Amino acid sequence: MGYSVPITTYNRHRSSIAVTTLSLYTSYYHDRNMARTDSFFIRASVLTDTTNYNQAAIDLGAYVDALGKSVLRIHNISVQYGTPMEVIGTPAAGNTSSVAFQLTTQSQSAMVDLTNRSVVSSGKLILAASQDDELILINDQLDVGPQDFTDGYLIAVEQMYLGVDQRSTVTAQVSVVLECTVETMTQAAAMALALSQQ
Repeated sequence: MGYSVPITTYNRHRSSIAVTTLSLYTSYYHDRNMARTDSFFIRASVLTDTTNYNQAAIDLGAYVDALGKSVLRIHNISVQYGTPMEVIGTPAAGNTSSVAFQLTTQSQSAMVDLTNRSVVSSGKLILAASQDDELILINDQLDVGPQDFTDGYLIAVEQMYLGVDQRSTVTAQVSVVLECTVETMTQAAAMALALSQQ
């Protein structure tokens, strides 16, 4: 069965978002009594705003329709810090810094921890500089990600939010790639899930 999805172009302005689907033809099969598409990929980027929190919305309306019983399952998340040719900023001599991201089902005004039920995935890049102002540590930490769950993470809301913040100017943007499938649930189950994520 064919499954067409829209391609959205990337806009370089602040808080712009790029959403691209790579799999344009899928077939349905049954697993645990849920109809599911083949996996496809959603890509998104958000620009940093010096040391202020910034976020961008990811439109999932093409995939999620709780009334129509359609939900999104995120299986994996990959994260990229910076643009392809960007040199990551070094903290001041003898100091550390970090840049953090979060993927949530609700809009946020700051970074939140995992007790917030809207958090789907979060992580950070930690950097340290020597007293001679040389970069001596880069550590990528994924606090939580769908790949750590047995069956991924179900999403029943039509928008997610990619947020980013940093302690000093480390990088210009953070990007993510989500491996997803679209599945069907009962309308009651899909609506209950959507309400719990709003």
